[in-house]
Amino acid sequence: MSQDVFSYPGEKVDVTWDRRLCIHVSECTRAANDVFESGRKPWGEPDTASPVEVAETVERCPSGALAYVRKDGGPAESPDVENTIVVSLDGPLLVRGELALEGAADDMPGTRTRAALCRCGASGNKPFCDNSHRGAAFRDGGAVGDAGEALTDAGGRLGIVPSENGPYLLEGKVTLVTASGRRAWQGTETALCRCGHSESKPFCDGSHARVGFVG
Repeated sequence: MSQDVFSYPGEKVDVTWDRRLCIHVSECTRAANDVFESGRKPWGEPDTASPVEVAETVERCPSGALAYVRKDGGPAESPDVENTIVVSLDGPLLVRGELALEGAADDMPGTRTRAALCRCGASGNKPFCDNSHRGAAFRDGGAVGDAGEALTDAGGRLGIVPSENGPYLLEGKVTLVTASGRRAWQGTETALCRCGHSESKPFCDGSHARVGFVG
């Protein structure tokens, strides 16, 4: 296991935190329990809440940095019944569902259901977001113009391939959600910009070739 993965064992559930993936959204520390507390050592204390509460809190993490293993016979995390990608305001693509993300290491279990993917092109940890969009002054309101196709459901395996020096290639049912929360696009195959320069964000328009994107 990577030295960037920290373990917080408990009597009924174990939690891990992956520094490589965390973008400090604070969904964990703002939960109405004491499982995660900023400034405390250890930061994570799974025994301060029930295994159900621990699991619910961990699953709030949008980047997959947090993961858990139940030891009380309770269920493991299951993917959302619908694959969704939120095009966040001036930030990453927040992906949830049954994810098959090429490039995710074996010791990144959280990314099988949750991931924050860079779309500004500046991350030093591609394909994952590392908050470089802030320093790069990336700006995009998270709108989605195209309506795609209507699906009866949007679950099942979602393959995500960060193509060499190009876009994310998606294969599988998925719903794109705007930063304002509107369910905007559904489909089974598309290419999403990850260079930050597309004029038709979040979709790729070939700008990666024009700007010489490497990633």
